[in-house]
Amino acid sequence: MNMVVRPNVKELPGPKAREVIERNFEYLAVTTQDPEILPIVIERGEGILVHDVDGNVFYDFGSGVGVLNVGHTHPRVVEAIKRQAEKFTHFALNDFFYENAVILANKLTELAPGDFPKKVVYQNSGAEANEAMMKLVKYGTGRKRFIAFYNAFHGRTQAVLSLTASKWVQQEGFFPTMPGVEHVPYPNPYRNPWHIDGYAEPDELVNRVIEFIEEYVFRHVPPHEVGAIVFEPIQGEGGYVVPPKNFFKELKKLADNYGILLADDEVQMGVGRTGKFWAIEHFGIAPDTIQFGKAIGGGLPLAGVIHRADIAFDKPGRHASTFGGNPVAIEAALEVVEIVKELLPHVQEVGDYLHKYLKEFEEKYEVIGDARGLGLAQAVEIVKSKDTKEKHPELRNKIVKEAVKRGLILLGCGDNSIRFIPPLIVTKEEIDVAMEIFEEALKAALK
Repeated sequence: MNMVVRPNVKELPGPKAREVIERNFEYLAVTTQDPEILPIVIERGEGILVHDVDGNVFYDFGSGVGVLNVGHTHPRVVEAIKRQAEKFTHFALNDFFYENAVILANKLTELAPGDFPKKVVYQNSGAEANEAMMKLVKYGTGRKRFIAFYNAFHGRTQAVLSLTASKWVQQEGFFPTMPGVEHVPYPNPYRNPWHIDGYAEPDELVNRVIEFIEEYVFRHVPPHEVGAIVFEPIQGEGGYVVPPKNFFKELKKLADNYGILLADDEVQMGVGRTGKFWAIEHFGIAPDTIQFGKAIGGGLPLAGVIHRADIAFDKPGRHASTFGGNPVAIEAALEVVEIVKELLPHVQEVGDYLHKYLKEFEEKYEVIGDARGLGLAQAVEIVKSKDTKEKHPELRNKIVKEAVKRGLILLGCGDNSIRFIPPLIVTKEEIDVAMEIFEEALKAALK
């Protein structure tokens, strides 16, 4: 093994971290922070490493919740930020013009699958990108309804909350959301309403989902009023669920039959995370829109929609964003795009290496019901037993807590899964260390 820096945790949380966390809850609104599980107060980051305010060192296998695909403070990204910040930091793209926004849009349209003219609208976050997509679909098609999937996550702002169906806590207290959205089961090979083993019978599972839309949803929803089917190519917050290979081809056939668009939410799975620049490339179709965010800005807020040019906003004022397409974030994104393109073969190689580890753990441990993923978007599902598949969120949380005590940052997803999403620059040697820690944490949690 090459020499690698290992995590080093002495006390968690340390005295400085405890003081910051206490002040955090005094002055900041509650979000999703849980100091009982992840009491980390970062001081600085580099590559896959996070250093906290008390001198503890961690491996970040959460990539800042899917944002830092090229790692913390990548020198090329930092240099791009400095370069642009010395020129100008803002000149509202909704009213004025600057070249790097055009250059990035050109690169993104070329990277997106589909042999048709495309345009880009910039936003600040993934939720905003999905909001813009909904406006594009409504205005561009004249259709006002949408189909989304159970366990989907598309954001928490008021309109896209109608698409999100990940956890009821995200909905509680905010009804009514936008009307006109129907949810259908996602083809989860491991856990679906029909109890089909989707790994053994992928076609049967896909057929059930398509049949559900045609025979049940379209019984009461006029298909000619549906503007788009909105999906994640791999469900992220829903548990890192990889659908059968032919699902999206069959979904596209159905959509094309009724003139419905396919809206691809790549906010978490895009920008190289799966070993392709866009996750949908694994499935051989060209969606009508691609919503991007998170990793594209290298840590700066940037998001948007790549979309068919024929549904573009056609008059000034239809849509705008003061900060969408900020020039500093754009310059960072231009560097991120080039770095990720260079990393894609590496992501496939180390992703396979990580997946092999997790499949071995699945064979070895009764509480790991399923190990799944593509590239460096990997997860394990924690259950009470393989026979019953009963979810075990309490054990999942214990594992995450034990891992971080040993210096490995992991994140939960779904009700009972753990995701492994290190920066794309991670090495096999670092994966070896991380898997050693994960297994130690798993054994400790089982005691």
